[in-house]
Amino acid sequence: MQISAETLRARLTWSKIIPALRDIFVADVHSPVRHHHFIDVPNEPQATLLLMPAWIEGEYLGVKQVSVFPGNNTRNLPGLTSLYTLSCGKTGQTLAQMDGNVITAIRTAAASALASSYLSRTDSSSLLMMGAGRMGHHLVPAHCSVRDIKTVWIWDRTPLAASEFSADLQRQGIDARVCPTEQLPQVAGEVDIISCATLANEPILLGEWLKPGVHVDLVGSFTPTMREADNTAVQTASIFVDTRAGALAETGDLIIPIKEGAIAATDIQAELTELCGNTHLGRNALPEPATAITLFKSVGDSREDLAAAMLAFKEA
Repeated sequence: MQISAETLRARLTWSKIIPALRDIFVADVHSPVRHHHFIDVPNEPQATLLLMPAWIEGEYLGVKQVSVFPGNNTRNLPGLTSLYTLSCGKTGQTLAQMDGNVITAIRTAAASALASSYLSRTDSSSLLMMGAGRMGHHLVPAHCSVRDIKTVWIWDRTPLAASEFSADLQRQGIDARVCPTEQLPQVAGEVDIISCATLANEPILLGEWLKPGVHVDLVGSFTPTMREADNTAVQTASIFVDTRAGALAETGDLIIPIKEGAIAATDIQAELTELCGNTHLGRNALPEPATAITLFKSVGDSREDLAAAMLAFKEA
C-alpha cells in the first residue's frame, strides 16, 4: 500500500496524532539510535544516509530512510528525500510506504504540542512563532490544538516570509501579526509560548527577554553547532527534552552551554517518556508553577515516526 502525502495530512490530525505519541512513549518500543552513513558523490558534496528503525514486538516494524544530497541544489531538486516503510512485526512483510517528509513534519509538531500540554500554562493565549518555514506552518496549528491561543506573532529573518505566513493564518481566521525584528525583544517578553524552528547557528532567542511563566519550544537545532537559544535562556529555564540520549548528542542548544559550563546534563528535568508516564508532572512539579520558565528541546525520535505510520495505516 502506498499512502500519499495528501492522505497522510488528512489522517494525521492533531486530535489523533498527539494522543498516539502519548501512547507510544509509554509503550514497549525498541528504538535503536539512528544510523548515519556518509556517501561520496563524484565531483559533488558528500551525501548522508540516515536510517531510523523502531518496532513493537509482534506488531509493527518501521524504518525511516532519509537521503541528504546537498548537490541537488544545483539541479533544482530537494536536497532531502525521505521514505517511511511500515512492515508487519510478525512476518516482516511490507504493509505500507509513505512520504517520510510529511511524517517527520507532522510528528515533530505534534511532539512539541504534546510537550506543551505538560509544560505550558493552561491559560496560555499568545504564541510567538520564530521561523516562517515549513515547520512553522505545522507548529502553529499544533500548539493551537492544545491551548486556546488567541494571538499569534510571526517572526522570520525574511520579512516577506513572515508577512505571507501571517496572511495565510489570517485567512484561516487566526489573529496573526508580523513581528518586526526591532520588536522581537518586546513581543518575546509578552507572549505565553515561544516556538522556534529555524536553521540558526547563533542564538536568536535571548534569555533576558523571557517573562516568568513562559514556555519555550526549540525545534530547529539538529546538529551540535546549531542553536536557537542563548546560555541565559537555558540557565533560566527548567529543561525538558524528547529523549536525553538524542538531545545530549545532537543539538547545540544543549551541547554548547554544557561545554561552556553554563548548564549540566543533570539539569534536564525529564524526557517525554517520563511526562507521558506521569513519573514527572511537568510544570505542576516545579517549585513555582505559575512563574516557572519551561523549555522543551526536541531532536526527533523513531518512536514518533512509528506512531504516525501506525496511525496512518490503521486509518486506511
